[in-house]
Amino acid sequence: MTVHIAGKIRKPGVYLLPSGARVTDAVTAAGGVSRGATTGPLNLARRLIDGEQIVVGATTAPAAPGSPLTDPAAAILDLNSATPDQLEQLPGVGEVLAARIAEFRTAHGGFTTIDQLREVSGIGPRKFEDLKSKVRI
Repeated sequence: MTVHIAGKIRKPGVYLLPSGARVTDAVTAAGGVSRGATTGPLNLARRLIDGEQIVVGATTAPAAPGSPLTDPAAAILDLNSATPDQLEQLPGVGEVLAARIAEFRTAHGGFTTIDQLREVSGIGPRKFEDLKSKVRI
């Protein structure tokens, strides 16, 4: 699988890793984190998905263009890296639904499309419509 690793990393770039590799393997392949940096909210144990980008050292989810970084309601969350606490910031997502989203992600090796949210128990057509513009892969 091919992943792009960027951010506070010694050798950012595109890396070819074996199927089943985890975020920690990508960080290691890229030479580890830069001096004085941390992995931030990254789940190092999460399985990688072919074609994904890993940003090391990001402290918040990326915001929508033109919106302030401090407004969690405007943030676009990455379904494959958001923590359950971050998922709870989405409209209509509480602790239980955030845990279901995280469990689905773990069980399926991550999300490959936003439409897969429809497969999570508790996300019907209306909730999906509310969420789809607030998440990304």
